[in-house]
Amino acid sequence: MSYITFDKNQLINLEYSLGKELIRSNRAGAYGSMTIICCNTRKYHGLLVAPQPGIDAENHVLLSALDETVIQHDAEFNLAIHKYPGGVYHPKGHKYIRDFVLEPMPYLIYRVGGVVLKKEMVLMGKHNRALIKYTLLDAHSPTTLRLRPFLAFRNVHRLSKANMDLRDKYEPVENGIKMRLYPGYSPLYMQISKEAEYVHVPGWFYNIEYHEEMIRGYDYQEDLFVPGFFDVPMKKDEPVIFAAGTGLVNPKGLKRAFTMEVKDRIPRDSFENCLVNAARQFIVRGKDRTEVVAGFPWFGRWGRDTFIALPGLTLCTGDAKTCRDVLDTMVADLNGPLFPNVGKGDASNYHSIDAPLWFFWALQQYAQHTGKKAAIWKDYGKKMRMILNGYRDGTDFNIHMQDDGLIYGGGPGLALTWMDAVVDGKPVTPRTGLDVEINALWYNAIRFSIEAAEAAGNKKFAAEWQPVADRIPQSFSEAFYDREKGYLADVVDGDRKDFTVRPNQIFAVSLPYSPVSDELASQVVDTVQRELLTPRGLRTLSPKNPDYKGIYYGTQKQRDRAYHQGTAWPWLLGHFAEAYLKMHGVSGVPFVKELYNGFEEEMTEAGVGTISEVYDGDPPHKSGGAISQAWSVSELLRIRRMLEELEAD
Repeated sequence: MSYITFDKNQLINLEYSLGKELIRSNRAGAYGSMTIICCNTRKYHGLLVAPQPGIDAENHVLLSALDETVIQHDAEFNLAIHKYPGGVYHPKGHKYIRDFVLEPMPYLIYRVGGVVLKKEMVLMGKHNRALIKYTLLDAHSPTTLRLRPFLAFRNVHRLSKANMDLRDKYEPVENGIKMRLYPGYSPLYMQISKEAEYVHVPGWFYNIEYHEEMIRGYDYQEDLFVPGFFDVPMKKDEPVIFAAGTGLVNPKGLKRAFTMEVKDRIPRDSFENCLVNAARQFIVRGKDRTEVVAGFPWFGRWGRDTFIALPGLTLCTGDAKTCRDVLDTMVADLNGPLFPNVGKGDASNYHSIDAPLWFFWALQQYAQHTGKKAAIWKDYGKKMRMILNGYRDGTDFNIHMQDDGLIYGGGPGLALTWMDAVVDGKPVTPRTGLDVEINALWYNAIRFSIEAAEAAGNKKFAAEWQPVADRIPQSFSEAFYDREKGYLADVVDGDRKDFTVRPNQIFAVSLPYSPVSDELASQVVDTVQRELLTPRGLRTLSPKNPDYKGIYYGTQKQRDRAYHQGTAWPWLLGHFAEAYLKMHGVSGVPFVKELYNGFEEEMTEAGVGTISEVYDGDPPHKSGGAISQAWSVSELLRIRRMLEELEAD
């Protein structure tokens, strides 16, 4: 039996099945996403969602859905399902589903009377093309499969509405048609592996609703265009493949292409393999660029997220080359001492004080994995110096080094750290001043740079920066530590010290070079464990605080106010585990292993086979945010690596 399956009773229960989603991406930047019963509940869902460089280089939903109808003796049985106003689901094809299986490819089994139909789905790895394979497993009469494509041709963040500008003409191609609904778009080729009759009956389907968008406080009704339908005669055990892509394909090669795609996948037959499989999906390769998608379905590349997620996604899956490729891509976008946190080119946003410091940590992880410290300095030393000098001498957003060696940053209205939610133009968690994790990262960056420079024989750099490194531990403790409280302040700004209990202090212990004593490190770990640890990550605020929000739910403003005010984040668990194992060594392995294994339950929740962005701070810690987040997956993979290394000693 497959590792992840859902049965008939689960699938026909809409309250259950509509909360389970699939996400598959490819190296070209496209993805496909839907619920396990193929009813779209988000504007981000679609069978083919692909970049459109002729418009804005962002992802656009091309093929939103594909409705299947089984026809026997002039009787029609529609297997699809859409939601319409008034809580109406039509048609109700989910009632015909008998099984969903994730491995080796996601597939559904439908039973309609004497007809048993298997539907398998795959997104090609290097081409923006979705393949959907239908196999008639059983039938006692001549059977026709009617396929009706629902087209959107719009940005993932918007919705389509019926309009007069749409081009409803099509061009015949081999075993299919070609359509381009609006100027600037890639054409969409819809082809079938065997000859089929296409009937052009263009029209709109109005007010299809996306439930998840409704509860998130966004517009949630869409009009989708259906150009017509394909009628395909089916024979028992003969596979028929429908292809939707941005390029023409030879229909005769579709069966082989489907088979090859299946062989190229990491099987999702265990918890560990699901994580590795999910990790691969965040990597996008272009001609000269390799990037990390921060999360699906709505995130793009984020600088901070890239560096934090990179070691787990690549080094912990045995792919050091991709790690290096991503680092080189990011370095090419460095602007002075700052990396773009969001966007590219002229649209770049550099509001991140920590992204450059996480860059050092990613280099450090790469050096530890490969043993190439001297090579790191040779290849990246110039950029490392540029960042350190920029922070020391002062750069944008009031980022500068104080006389005591600590880094100050920010100002009114600025949210520069990873706790960057802003509501009505004001940061939810204003952190102007000395941030505890920024200064821990700063100290680690300096110490690693000295180490790499010395390995490469650059004694001049080491002599210049060693005095700065030497004075930081004392300055750090004096600024952030309160012996009576027994933990570290989150932010210090002059005489104001914010001792709100947050997880950011854990980095002062977890990073390879720590600015705190073992005694203080132990107090920090104990505080974080006692007040912030949940089975799904670290809370961003202690429940003892009156501003604590334990549920991540509601409109965007409501969610943003909870984002860093109690919501639990899995990615923080990686650094908690690292800090905990530093304190406890091998004796801490059982506890950390229990935390790691606890996530196996999430393989059948929210994003099936992957890990969500956030979880409620309150039990039962329901998932929220993006259904698959790069640093959530990566840090679990890093925890697994930590455990393996300790158990091997």
